[in-house]
Amino acid sequence: MTTTVDAAPIKEELDALHRFHSIETKANTALEQKEPHDQKPIGSMSSELKTAYDNYLNWDPNPKTVEEIKSLFSSKKSSSSSSSSSSSSSSSSSSSNSCRLLTRLEFGTAGLRGPMGGGFNRMNDLTVIQATQGLVAYLKEVKKNCHESKSISIAIAYDHRASPQHDLSSKRFAQLAACVCAFAEVEAHLFRGFTCTPLVPFMVKHKAMDAGIVVTASHNPKQDNGFKVYWSTGSQIVPPHDVNIKNSIDANLKPWAKYEPDSIEANPMCKDPTQQITSLYFESITKALCRYPSLNGKSDLKIAYTAMHGVGERFIRRAFKDFNLPPFVAVKQQGSPDPTFPTVAFPNPEEKGALDLALKTAKENGCSLVLANDPDADRLAAAELDANNDTIHSFTGNEIGILLADWQWRHFKRANPSMTDYSNIYMLNSTVSSKMLRAYAQAEGFQYMDTLTGFKWMGNTAYQLAKEGKSVLFMFEEAIGYAVGDVVLDKDGVSAGAVFAEMAASLRREHKKTVHQHLDSLYTRVGYFLSHNHYVRSNDQKIMGAIFDRLRNGGKYWFKCGDYVIKSIRDLATGFDSSRKDQKAILPKSNVLTYEFTNGCVITLRPSGTEPKLKYYIEHAGKDPGCTLKELHSMARVLIMEMLQPIKNGLKYHLP
Repeated sequence: MTTTVDAAPIKEELDALHRFHSIETKANTALEQKEPHDQKPIGSMSSELKTAYDNYLNWDPNPKTVEEIKSLFSSKKSSSSSSSSSSSSSSSSSSSNSCRLLTRLEFGTAGLRGPMGGGFNRMNDLTVIQATQGLVAYLKEVKKNCHESKSISIAIAYDHRASPQHDLSSKRFAQLAACVCAFAEVEAHLFRGFTCTPLVPFMVKHKAMDAGIVVTASHNPKQDNGFKVYWSTGSQIVPPHDVNIKNSIDANLKPWAKYEPDSIEANPMCKDPTQQITSLYFESITKALCRYPSLNGKSDLKIAYTAMHGVGERFIRRAFKDFNLPPFVAVKQQGSPDPTFPTVAFPNPEEKGALDLALKTAKENGCSLVLANDPDADRLAAAELDANNDTIHSFTGNEIGILLADWQWRHFKRANPSMTDYSNIYMLNSTVSSKMLRAYAQAEGFQYMDTLTGFKWMGNTAYQLAKEGKSVLFMFEEAIGYAVGDVVLDKDGVSAGAVFAEMAASLRREHKKTVHQHLDSLYTRVGYFLSHNHYVRSNDQKIMGAIFDRLRNGGKYWFKCGDYVIKSIRDLATGFDSSRKDQKAILPKSNVLTYEFTNGCVITLRPSGTEPKLKYYIEHAGKDPGCTLKELHSMARVLIMEMLQPIKNGLKYHLP
């Protein structure tokens, strides 16, 4: 029997490796030109810091990150800092250095995420080893408590991120995670080559794995990396697993062994699922989500696509091929995985200017649609060009969400013409996403649910609904994340991209419509749901806390804001929901406040989980787009000024 090996992942890695070593050479040359540091540690270290320093140097297997910590705490550097003219700057630097060892990257429902480098509060070989040891130990404890004898298996994949000056990369992190698994006699199913994130939750679900790990920082800045964990549900972890894994990590900080990542792929406990799972994934999404394979091949719709210097191009190309869609025009400058992300300030398709090269490519090649994935290909952005009046419409996450929801619903009804009871048919979105999906569900008669912010909540809710015999057709969040169908219980930019392209081709072929025109028809039918989402930033947590305290008013919630009457309030921090008979919120506890006004406007406020920001999401609905937009802007000005008091609190703010 002849085995066909896909050379694309190997070529991608070799190309990225070449770029990696090119940067590494420059970094090493720069280091060699610096005056060498005296490697004796600072004599005035506290006992706590000295213990952390010694532990780090003894435990971290990476010479470059060890050297970085030695350099930061060298006595020569210390004395140099002490003689500096700015004592406050010296103190700040010393405090920052101490944080490297006295604080840890916080493990939560998103796993780990942070800048690469030396120290316990950075992404590096040691912190990945510690995180994996904690996860494996916790999985063994769960199995033991459930009296299960089945061996543990974990799916592991990685993207292309790297920090050459530290000799750190996603690949090395993934290999180290596999090393930990193998040492603990846990099967590590390690994907070979750069892999898009959705393949791991897909594998966990369809192969009944115990957990999954993806080494990626998604669309974060280039210096970051991450360690994302999936549970056996095929969704990202939610409480209590996050706290339990964190505690298990803290109990397993010292490496269990000297791990050899370079030889792990030859270990019998390290399996290679790449070809089997990749093929099964594309077979599954094609079977479940491709509606017009024969007609797709006749489409004259031209599409430009960018991977945003990430891993997505190879996967989306395969999806187009299996959907029988004509090949897209790739943005060459952004197609190959490149950890330096050279053409964008931030590798996030939502950022201003991120799609400029894709739009330029589209215009040069006569394309009317642009699709973009973020670097790990779990999100999707889209824009449409109208050649007749030379306009561009960049779709928001909410707009893509309602378009895909409508597409899914129309084809569900077509496939089930005799069904009249839709009580077991669901669509979900996050609580800060558009309520247009709720209105659409009410109009069509199927069930709608919202969840806390983050796809982990939607994925786990979908898993529970499926256990109850319900069907979830679609899930989305406004931050350009979509799960079309139930093939993957996490956001999937690959399948969403192929489905969006098929939808656009169908609208063009059958209805002579652009996607934007179809969106307008949905607005006419359901109502114009327009939003103003933004944030205020403050490094003073007391100010952030005071804003929420004032709004909660000791439980005596506001009934008006300016001249606008509040219809209902939901405060997930206290579990209060005035719209329910028992006044008890059904969503889990979280610092999220939602106000619904009598005129239909909704505002949700929450602190960011990763940045010193208070985010707000304001949405208003109406039948006339001009009047709705005008009233949205009027309300937004009042709500921002009254609720956040940005002038009094010294906050930079944005009014529409």
